Parts: sequence; C-alpha cells; structure tokens
Amino acid sequence: MVSKATLKQVAARAGVSYQTVSKVLNKQAQVSRETEKRIHEAVRELGYRPNQIARNMRAKRSFMIGYSWAQTSPNQVNHILDEFLTSMVREAEAAGYHLLPFPFREGDGLVDAYRELIDTGRVDGFVLSSVNYDDPRITFLLERKFPFVAFGRSNPELDFPYVDVDGFDGLCQVMQYLISRGHQRIAVVAWPEDSRVGNERMRGYFESMQAAGLKICSEWIERGEGTFEFGREAASRLLRLSAPDRPTAIITLNDTQAIGVLHAARSHGLEVGRDIAVIGFDDAPMSQYLFPALTTVRQPIHEAGRKCVEILVALMKGEQPSQGHTLLPPKLIIRASA
Repeated sequence: MVSKATLKQVAARAGVSYQTVSKVLNKQAQVSRETEKRIHEAVRELGYRPNQIARNMRAKRSFMIGYSWAQTSPNQVNHILDEFLTSMVREAEAAGYHLLPFPFREGDGLVDAYRELIDTGRVDGFVLSSVNYDDPRITFLLERKFPFVAFGRSNPELDFPYVDVDGFDGLCQVMQYLISRGHQRIAVVAWPEDSRVGNERMRGYFESMQAAGLKICSEWIERGEGTFEFGREAASRLLRLSAPDRPTAIITLNDTQAIGVLHAARSHGLEVGRDIAVIGFDDAPMSQYLFPALTTVRQPIHEAGRKCVEILVALMKGEQPSQGHTLLPPKLIIRASA
C-alpha cells in the first residue's frame, strides 16, 4: 500500500516550512509567485491530499450545506427539483462547499433533523424548499440565528433571506395573453387552498379576471394535487359543463396537470390549440415534445439555485448579502397548445 504524502514531505520538496505550505493551501498567506508555484507542483507530484476532517475541526466549519425536500411519488419525475439541485451543487462546489441531503419529515418531526445537524456541527447552513405558511423551520432557524436561505416565501410578517419565482407575475402573463386572444371563459386546475405557491399564482388569475371585467365562475376553479390524474379528472369535469359555461381555455399550475388536461381534451374529441387552449406552468423538458407542444411558463430555476447558494455562502461567512430578498421573473413560452 502506498502511504499518503504528508505536509512535511510537500514542504521538503518545495524547500519551505510546513507552516508556509499549510498557510498557502488554506489561502492564509501571501508568498512570491515562484514559491507558490513550487508548493503546488510539490502537491501535484506527491499526490498530497489534505486531511479535510482535521481542517474542518480547526476551522470549526463543516463546509456542508444541508438540504431536504418533500419527495414526490415514485412514479413521478420532478424535473424542477433536478435542475434546482444541479444548480446548487455546481454553485456550492465553486465556493468550496458540498450539499448534504437529508430526509424531509412531515408534522412534528419537521424541525428535529435541523436541530440535530446544528447541534452536531455537521452543516454550516441550510437551503430550505417546500416552504409554506407558518413554516416551523423558519421560526426555529431565526431563533437559533443559524444561516439559512429559503427557496420560497412564507408569512409576510417573517423577515428572512429568500429566493422565489414570481408566480403572481407568471399567471398575469398567461391571463393577459389569453384575454388578448379573446378568451373570456378561462378555467384553472389549481392546488389546494393551503398551498402558498398555489395561492400566489391564483392571485394573478383573480386579479387579471377582475381587471378585465370578466366573470369568475366557481365551477371554473378545480383544486387538487399536482398530478396527471387530477389534471385529467378536473379537465373532464370542466369539459362536461353546458356549452354556455364550458371554458375555452384551461390553465394549470404545473405541466404534469397540463398533460392530464391534454389527454382529457382529446378524449372529448377536441383539438387542443384550435377548440381549446391549454397552458401549463414550469416548462419541464418534455413540454416542447408533447403533441401539441405545450404553452407554459418557464421558471428561472437554474438562477434560483445559484442565487440561493450565493446568498447562503455570504451569510455563512458573516457577510451581509447584497440582496437578501430575491424575486425572479418567469417567462411565458408560447407554443401550439395555445
């Protein structure tokens, strides 16, 4: 077995003290370019790898970012989560950190994992997702004064660092587009009323209908889970309404629901894009490959993940981020379904 190179061996090869090597590798000292070059060449030639655990103990930091999320059912793919995670991992690695995923627990156990990770020193900060009203994680972390940033907002009275996508603006863009094309009977396949994200998007629907002087019919609002099955069932009920009340356009709060709506429309003998308009939300990768291609709202998820880590790294360093509250604008992507 080949023994690991030591700090002193690197120092001997570079012709400097081991203290100098340590400080250069930890970016705690400035030396001449020639000396720094010799040290890095010695590190490379000897295959030296620092003892990260020892370094973390000395620095009293773990260089880990804790993250958990609410899991979807096994038969569903969460493209938004994949993109968000990819973006965070890349930004964290560039800043010298790694992501530590851990299980998302519902109910009374929601805060327990956060408390344990803080008390055992295994993370330096958290990124929160699946944020909702009265989120106990936010009040807990604020009380502990522990660094965190949330992907999403919560109660208006709570002041904490967050990055969010402006769902209200996204639905306003959808409504303005549909109304400009002459639609007046516009239905929504929405989420349950306790969904903060869903309510922000629905606010765009209600305010746009009111601003245009259009009647809001309770039968045009279907609330349920963000699944294909619910989208199909909800659309079938909407399309069975009598002709004067039947919607000419259906909006959904995610693309998975929209795919269910497309199936329901075809089963009712309707041509989507001609007989009825369908618009989703998320711009999941498969949206452009559907038939017809799905008009949808694109979320800047990659930028959201990058910004979450950027803000958190500043907080973990004891710095004040330049922008602690970030609201990112989405974009309507028009395709054949509308």
